[in-house]
Amino acid sequence: MDDVARLAGVSKQTVSRVLNDNPAVRPETREAVRTAMRTLGYRPSRSARSLASGRTRMLGVISFDAARFGPASILTAINSAAQEAGYLVSSIALDTADRATVVRAVDTLSAEGADGVIAIAPQRWVGRALAEARLDTPLMVLENDLGKDASFVTADNRAGARKATEHLLDLGHATVQHIAGPTGWLSADRRVEAWRATLKAAGATVHEPLVGDWSADSGYELGRRLADDPAVTAIFASNDQMALGVLRALHESGRRVPDDVSVVGYDDIPEAAHLLPPLTTVRTDFPEIGTRSLRLLLSQLDGPPEPELGRVVPVELIVRRSTGPAPAR
Repeated sequence: MDDVARLAGVSKQTVSRVLNDNPAVRPETREAVRTAMRTLGYRPSRSARSLASGRTRMLGVISFDAARFGPASILTAINSAAQEAGYLVSSIALDTADRATVVRAVDTLSAEGADGVIAIAPQRWVGRALAEARLDTPLMVLENDLGKDASFVTADNRAGARKATEHLLDLGHATVQHIAGPTGWLSADRRVEAWRATLKAAGATVHEPLVGDWSADSGYELGRRLADDPAVTAIFASNDQMALGVLRALHESGRRVPDDVSVVGYDDIPEAAHLLPPLTTVRTDFPEIGTRSLRLLLSQLDGPPEPELGRVVPVELIVRRSTGPAPAR
């Protein structure tokens, strides 16, 4: 830093301010320091800065089912936002969600000196395991609410299911069949609750939901069961992959979409707009969930808090050509 300061013609304190992105440094001075750093091949030592500040500038992320579109999109957004904020991310992807596995992950991140931890925890039992695990650093939980004392960010799953169901009812369908996600997943359970409540409020018949496993295969198998019933005219699937399976099952059964049966998915995966027909779905802003969670966590670490950032991220109904008026009886 002495060499950089001497070459740039500034003080060592000014070099430090540039390294810490202090806004008080004039742009021309900042550029002179960065030019000197490039000329000398100088790079700040993260370990030295950690010793000086008592912070590692590293965040931990615990994720479950990370190959799925939602968690993968959230993780990508967290990594990008952390990099912009000058933090490294140490990620642990878990296949199982038992308490011992979660506790080991928490202990590992604590041992690495994580300044804070974000947990993508979509299942109820993951939330319980996290609540029992002792963590000495701030914790931000995604897709799970551990109670009033925990920090969390989640999508508005109830509003999304309500919008999907109301859309189909408004098109004149007598009722809406639902293919749900696995029991115990917070998003799936909340969508079932809102779907059922919306039908009841409209005075529509409420059939028992068919429970899938998020895969297109399960959507296909359950879709075949619904396709055989001529009374079925509207189907709401709890994610787009299952909706994709439903579309295939209806096609093979000779049921036209949307002329005979309307289909709504959930998440708005990139392929949804390119299906035949393009899929009506509920868009979840996964990148916003990841970015917002990081900003809220950093506000706990660095302050000041960001009260304007809501904990519940809104969703949007995207209407495409897989939904239409109910067929004439």
